Amino acid sequence: MIIILLGPPGAGKGTQAKVLVEKLKIPHISTGDLLRQNVKNNTPFGIEARGYMEKGELVPDTLVNDMLLARIKVDDTKNGFILDGYPRNNAQAKILEDKLDKSDGIYVVYLQTSEPVVIQRLSGRRVCTKCGANFHLKNMPPKKEGICDICGGALYQRPDDHEETIKRRLDVYLKETASVVDYYDKKEMLYRISADDDPDIVVDKIIALAKPNRI
Repeated sequence: MIIILLGPPGAGKGTQAKVLVEKLKIPHISTGDLLRQNVKNNTPFGIEARGYMEKGELVPDTLVNDMLLARIKVDDTKNGFILDGYPRNNAQAKILEDKLDKSDGIYVVYLQTSEPVVIQRLSGRRVCTKCGANFHLKNMPPKKEGICDICGGALYQRPDDHEETIKRRLDVYLKETASVVDYYDKKEMLYRISADDDPDIVVDKIIALAKPNRI
């Protein structure tokens, strides 16, 4: 079973993926994490990617594709996997479709959310300057204002979590992925789920999609 999570920043893709990993016992593959791991471990993919990153250039789609396709061949994906951050365009969607077994259950879940909810979620996020732990002023506040519960480091708001920046990020995401959503919609593979609901409700809806194939 393959679950592809689509949705704008703040839709909760990472949160949902963590719960799905536990409940479905399949790995979560984030292209962002995959890129960082390859760079950190100095793999051939990582060395090539670092060359682009050090020049301030975007890592080419072809390299991201190669990294992902190598990752989904690892043994832990034999029962399926959860994709987050991929595909980001129609070319990637077609490449992925060509490489997957047509007998696999593929569920493309579009987590729809409203701008006010995204702004509330992201603008309230605070990150520790020392250990990188995440907190939220409303949903998961620190015990002491401005101080990390784990290491005592100072908490800060990331520049891209300011309201105006969030709005720009939303606009960019929607423009970039509109064609991907349309691509899967036309193939009748897209499931729209409101991400404004409580996270427990959202994850239950995602799991319900695949339940017939898990019995």
